[in-house]
Amino acid sequence: MFASLLIANRGEIACRVIRTARRLGIRTIAVYSDADADARHVRLADEARRIGPARARDSYLSIERLLEAAVAAGADAIHPGYGFLSENAGFASGCEARGIAFVGPPAAAIAAMGSKIAAKESMRRAGVPVLPGYQGEDQHVERLHREALALGFPLIIKPSGGGGGKGMQIVREAGGLDAALDAARRLAASAFADDSLLIERYLAAPRHVEVQVLCDRHGNARHLGTRDCSVQRRHQKLIEEAPAPDIAPAVRERLHAAALTVARTVGYVNAGTVEFLLADGEFWFMEMNTRLQVEHGVTEAVFGLDLVEWQLRIAAGEPLTVAQEELVARGHAIEARVCAEDPAREFAPSA
Repeated sequence: MFASLLIANRGEIACRVIRTARRLGIRTIAVYSDADADARHVRLADEARRIGPARARDSYLSIERLLEAAVAAGADAIHPGYGFLSENAGFASGCEARGIAFVGPPAAAIAAMGSKIAAKESMRRAGVPVLPGYQGEDQHVERLHREALALGFPLIIKPSGGGGGKGMQIVREAGGLDAALDAARRLAASAFADDSLLIERYLAAPRHVEVQVLCDRHGNARHLGTRDCSVQRRHQKLIEEAPAPDIAPAVRERLHAAALTVARTVGYVNAGTVEFLLADGEFWFMEMNTRLQVEHGVTEAVFGLDLVEWQLRIAAGEPLTVAQEELVARGHAIEARVCAEDPAREFAPSA
């Protein structure tokens, strides 16, 4: 096991990682920007390092500053938390180049799932169900227009490199197609530095179900059941339940098997979440989150496992010691996101 761990994040997730690391006897190193010098995660850690001014891009999003802090503190490993650089293949590669363990998947697995277009095509080849649509390399607007008309309406346009629903456009009839393509491409370019788009059949009211997976470096892969995150606003999850309720046992088993196929196909290691759309007993691969998720706590509650502990053990080279048949969900857990919103501005997010 590691002797020291730098947490490349702040707030709740940093405190969460510190709690498990301390129980395992690992020295913890916090990082902070000028805005967070007095934050709780800074006080909880055994050591804290300043990494820059308040702006995230000059501190928590600076790979060089984080790696410099890790080297200076003598960290054996870095846990990225969630958000910021947690799904950045360059950060994972930078850790490896400096001989520091990255508590997450290999850079290649992060990159493989970083593009929705490439990921869905890969899953299609692996036999995982994918919604009908266009995920091709030809991104000329004429080709996108032609593929959209061939698919039919309603459809949804998504930035390939996006997440959290940003930039998605629902098109219900041909008259709105050109404006939606333009809007999606503009936002994709500005938000993700990648203006490539994918087009899919739009499901009006699907469920959003995800499967938690754990994979080690020895070829072992396990699932930890399902979570339902269908209750959302602006494509942001509000309610998480584990296990996902009201799914036929046969469909549930197929979901578990598909999630493990996704993980094995990209050579996944560590904790990850495979997300699916579910409707009328059928499901389709949506994306894989190559990190720990905010909602991991509901899975921990029903399975009695500490996912951060297993992240650390896997990153340290240890094998999974629990068999799949031993992983049985007991009870039911719900997590609710509390949102700060301004009702006078159509409930826009507001700090």
